[in-house]
Amino acid sequence: MQNSTIPRMPLETFATDNYQQPLLNVEHYPVDSQYFVIQNRDTYPIKDYISPHRRKFYKIFHMTRGTGVLTIGLHRYEMGRNEIAFLHPDEIMSWQTTSAETGGHFCLIHPNYFGLEADHVLQLFRQFPNFETDKAVIQLTDEQSATINGYFETMHREDRGNSDDKKQAILLQLQMLLLESRRAGKNLMRTKASEGYSYIYRFLSLLESSFQIQERDSYVKLKTAAEFADQLHVHPNYLNSLVRNQTGKTLREHIQDRLIHEAKSLLVQTDWGINEISDGLGFSGQAAFTSLFKKKALVSPSEFRRNAAVSTHI
Repeated sequence: MQNSTIPRMPLETFATDNYQQPLLNVEHYPVDSQYFVIQNRDTYPIKDYISPHRRKFYKIFHMTRGTGVLTIGLHRYEMGRNEIAFLHPDEIMSWQTTSAETGGHFCLIHPNYFGLEADHVLQLFRQFPNFETDKAVIQLTDEQSATINGYFETMHREDRGNSDDKKQAILLQLQMLLLESRRAGKNLMRTKASEGYSYIYRFLSLLESSFQIQERDSYVKLKTAAEFADQLHVHPNYLNSLVRNQTGKTLREHIQDRLIHEAKSLLVQTDWGINEISDGLGFSGQAAFTSLFKKKALVSPSEFRRNAAVSTHI
């Protein structure tokens, strides 16, 4: 393997220049998430994290107070009050808070939420230009921000209500939110993500691209930590140190965690046998799969599937 010719930023400099907090947790959305989620930051505080793509959710969040650094793909935004961000499901993103408190709302919308009766709204989302990484954050005036905050508050109230037509009310508010944001039209200036962050981004992107299991005869072609480093043209020790310094986990731990997340998804969302899932994920046998799953999830694959089925029907 050839050494990279790209200059390398010391880990201490990377951490100091880019993030005040030492760690960003890599988080995947729960395998059994609802198709629509909305939260108020007053009761659901924001936390620092990195989210790989394949989230399957559009995400919109609006800030009414506080500051933070949002990175979408390799575009870095320093966000503050009266700004709104649009995140496409296919993009890796991270957030790091830089103020004592933050305020506002966020919502997650799965494409399946719209259904056939609201396919026109889904098309609005697919065509909305601010879901592109270089246009993802919009600056709002005080008046525009107050209007958009009202849309979020209405969706929050409707989501927790019992009205038969609450979905229609939420869809109307989403359309108005997109319209008001488009009218504002002032994109927040972005900068390029640091070299150190770009390695983390590229590693997570390569890791995610390994998981394309959609049929019973699909197989994960997972690389080792050394193979990922080779593909990124860096020394494995350097990549491992960089990732561990920023996320608190080694390359090997990230690979194992991603395997278990995929296993959980398959256990919940398919009727495949444990042996089929084990084979699809590239394990040498069901015993090896069960051993790692129990170590990470604290229950066996069969127990996890039974528990998920019970909670779904409560």
